[in-house]
Amino acid sequence: MTPKKTILPNGLRIITVPIKDAPTVTILVTVEAGSKYETKNVNGLSHFLEHMCFKGTTKRPNAIDISRELDSIGAHYNASTSQEFTGYYAKSHPKHISKLVDVISDMYLNPTFPAKEIEKEKGVIVQEILMYEDMPQRHVFDVFLELMYGDQPAGWNIAGTPELVKSFSQENFLAYRREHYVASGTIVVVAGNFEEAALLSEIEKAFAGISVAAKNAKFAVNEAPNGVPQTAPAIKFLEKKTDQTHLVIGVRTFGAGDKRAPALSVLNSVLGGGMSARLFQKLRDELGICYYVRSGTDEYTDHGSLIISAGVDSDRIGEATKAIIGEMKCMKDEIVSPEELAKAKEQIIGGLYLGLESSDAIADFVSFQEVLRGKILTPEEYSEKIAAVSAEDVRTLAHEIFTPERLNIALISKEADTAALSEILATL
Repeated sequence: MTPKKTILPNGLRIITVPIKDAPTVTILVTVEAGSKYETKNVNGLSHFLEHMCFKGTTKRPNAIDISRELDSIGAHYNASTSQEFTGYYAKSHPKHISKLVDVISDMYLNPTFPAKEIEKEKGVIVQEILMYEDMPQRHVFDVFLELMYGDQPAGWNIAGTPELVKSFSQENFLAYRREHYVASGTIVVVAGNFEEAALLSEIEKAFAGISVAAKNAKFAVNEAPNGVPQTAPAIKFLEKKTDQTHLVIGVRTFGAGDKRAPALSVLNSVLGGGMSARLFQKLRDELGICYYVRSGTDEYTDHGSLIISAGVDSDRIGEATKAIIGEMKCMKDEIVSPEELAKAKEQIIGGLYLGLESSDAIADFVSFQEVLRGKILTPEEYSEKIAAVSAEDVRTLAHEIFTPERLNIALISKEADTAALSEILATL
């Protein structure tokens, strides 16, 4: 797998990943536009615009015209919005690659934003927001971001609020597209079975009409959102009638392109990488305190975090928090054994390759790196960086990030003793 990047004269980036004899091909169009590019009065617009690109184009006036055409070739298709980018993709048998290019480019370049469809979709998105608010194991991550970043784009809900969603007009969509859906901010990734030379020409022709206006920049993240740097553990508690407490404990880290990123991946694997990892063994197998506990990393261009999440018995919140903090302290105080280090590395590398078995996964892998890291590593190159991480690298990083002034906890529960939790967090 060797990605090749071609930059057209208009600034459009095309990244091709040919895979001989692959059973599918995927085209993914990614634009560097997400909630971090929004002002407060249009929070949620990036996500809403993504929905509206499926509602009709100049060539395919109605939503059914798009879905029927893609369904007729057995394609899988969807879109997603994050803080830093929005992606539109379609995947099919390789013989339909020209159709995929035609439909996805049309959706991306020529949406009409019918006023009637905007009004209908407002109801859909409001229900989406409310649905996730009713899922505490998911909504607790929104609470965590609010705690970490406050009233700035990194702390806002990507979908916005019901009130804002209801306020959007056709002009909001048109203005936002003019500012962000431009050639220099757009990446076309194609992965799978295709003939490269012919496809490059086809893509260049399909995107010939893309705007070449200047790209508006995103808002930089302020790690001290209230003007005061964090100096002690912070807690945010959302009271909600639930049968168990859902909590997220996390620390501030760094951006995706940081040289310490491989060590962070290994540290994360040791802590929460599967059923043999320390957190699972401690909280579930030893204490019997939860059904799920896991850790993960959030990576962005200019900031990041390591996050531990769990759903626990509401009467044992303090015990669960103490156990998690205890595992963080162990990462600082004790060197990881050669056996555990090797297991963590192989888990990361093995998971990487298992996750790249399909053309759409490969397209995602490439697009993510291009946007957030500015450099595309092959799986082999990434694996080499993971293999080079030492036990001392892991402990050094643990000392750096597992500190009270980086520590935050968000909870959704029927009740919580925040004073007692503050005392536990302060022991890190």
